[in-house]
Amino acid sequence: MQDLPQSATEPDGSVVVRVLSYNVRSMRDDVAALARVIRACRPDIVCVQEAPRFFRWRKAAARLARTSGLVYVTGGATASGPMILSSLRAHVERTEDVLLPRTPGLHQRGFATAVLRFGRARLGVLSCHLSVQDQERYEQGRLLLDQLAALDVPYAIAAGDLNDRPHGRTFGLLADALQDSWAAKPWGREHTTRLGDPLQRIDAIFATEGVQVLGCGVPMGLPGVSERDLRTATDHLPVLGAYRVPVA
Repeated sequence: MQDLPQSATEPDGSVVVRVLSYNVRSMRDDVAALARVIRACRPDIVCVQEAPRFFRWRKAAARLARTSGLVYVTGGATASGPMILSSLRAHVERTEDVLLPRTPGLHQRGFATAVLRFGRARLGVLSCHLSVQDQERYEQGRLLLDQLAALDVPYAIAAGDLNDRPHGRTFGLLADALQDSWAAKPWGREHTTRLGDPLQRIDAIFATEGVQVLGCGVPMGLPGVSERDLRTATDHLPVLGAYRVPVA
């Protein structure tokens, strides 16, 4: 596996940041394995899906952050599942958790959002977990683009479990407006479903224009990421990307 660029600050003030998107299935599986995978990826930002939402959810979120060497930024129950963690490298300018319109009979969905600063570079971040129902999912995709614009920053990243595939209309909606990181600069493994399940890419990281994608994919073969940990940590595979963010 070729190396994925490490976090860095460039002489011109631009920054290289590593972003991880990971559906953790409410931490119902092997949390120690989950933390090992996250630490091995050395992310600056983690966009979590299916974070704990019920009894003592804040304690569970703090545990995941602590064991992964990160800090809690926003989300969890307040966003109905999506959550953002970061390294101490990030300065949190502001956060907002958004609950989306809900179709009766389907789960409540939401976005966790933040504006983070790395030195002089600012980056909007959105973590999402979209609906399993096609029409609701498409409307949530439209709302995602609106929410990114509402962050009012020149550069942003949206990451999450889309419950849609690259040929689907919601995935296509996002890929038309944003950079699909795997398509822009593939790295690692493509498919994000659990090892042994049918091959699908339903988790993704998107970036706005101006953010340079340096590589993105499932970190199979990354030092410290074992197949055993990937199997026992949760029922999704993580997506790791590296990005160069200019100074506005």
